[in-house]
Amino acid sequence: MKNAYAAAGVDTEAGDRAVELMKAAVARTMTPDVVGGVGGFAGMVDVSALKSYRRPLLATSTDGVGTKVAIAQELDIHDTIGQDLVGMVVDDIVVVGARPLLMTDYIACGHVVPERIADIVRGVARACETVGTPLLGGETAEHPGLMGPDDYDVAGAATGVVEADNALGAARVRPGDALVAMASSGLHSNGYSLVRRIVAGAGWSLDRHIPEFGRTLGEELLEPTRLYTAACLAMMGATPVHAYSHITGGGLAANLARVIPAGLQARVARSRITVPPVFHVLARVGGIAWTDLEDTLNLGVGMVAIVPEESVDTAIAASTAHGIPAWVVGDVVAESPSGGTKADEATRHDGGAHIPTRVVAGTKGVHGGSVRISGDYVL
Repeated sequence: MKNAYAAAGVDTEAGDRAVELMKAAVARTMTPDVVGGVGGFAGMVDVSALKSYRRPLLATSTDGVGTKVAIAQELDIHDTIGQDLVGMVVDDIVVVGARPLLMTDYIACGHVVPERIADIVRGVARACETVGTPLLGGETAEHPGLMGPDDYDVAGAATGVVEADNALGAARVRPGDALVAMASSGLHSNGYSLVRRIVAGAGWSLDRHIPEFGRTLGEELLEPTRLYTAACLAMMGATPVHAYSHITGGGLAANLARVIPAGLQARVARSRITVPPVFHVLARVGGIAWTDLEDTLNLGVGMVAIVPEESVDTAIAASTAHGIPAWVVGDVVAESPSGGTKADEATRHDGGAHIPTRVVAGTKGVHGGSVRISGDYVL
């Protein structure tokens, strides 16, 4: 006979079964610094090593994966969405040069299905293991009546550390620096409300085979977010890095502008970016303007490293060694007195679209320098 809480729709025994199913995967993320194990009220990590820091700064980030979870739910595939969560959170930590110390996750659902919850967390754990970050704690909350039985959402948070003297950001960026693009694995975890609207408008099912992808639409849309932490840390260890920009919601220019100081401008050449098929298929099918896509999706660049020109070869080699293609996409110059807002002649694009030169600044509440993006993408 169900107890009163179970009768109200919350099955604590199912939650316990989910923990048992995920326990081994979570345990594999533990590092020697972790104190205690799975099941405690709080996770603990030994930070004695921070005593060697002159001025340790803690970095923190939190995020989710947006409406990409709707694709996972429709396909009933739940073991990849966890990597998206880790990528969205931990790769924000490394942007300031921080080494991640720990991550936590939170899953809200309408009804706990132990196997489904375990799949989600196993995905988080695998990604944490890949980037060497312990999954130190988590919570699964059952919300009957507030969410549908098969609905869920995920969120995560991470904390890292960086020596104050080594913190990266706009203050380090100089004229003459190079912009090194690091390739994305696809859509990552941003813009899925637009993507889903395009797909619905086209009447396409997720099991539709798309020749340009060489696989089904669903498989392409569920491709996990690429993880950059290990490559970025390796790059910092190999050569000077002035700043990173994680290209998430808002696209390349808007995110890059966040790490360009006042008085400087990052010049991005579209002609140096080969747009992966998923983006131009969505543009064509949805009839979406490329400027709108540019303001929403990563278009093939998931991270940008800003490095001194003499560091370019080493930076690219460090990224490539971690399986991430990298190349120079532009440079940093002094901003012209006019702000560089004069548009170039519009250029022809796929399907006859025109893409003007654009200057982007003042995004995400950051009022610094600007990004000038010009030319035509390679399709």
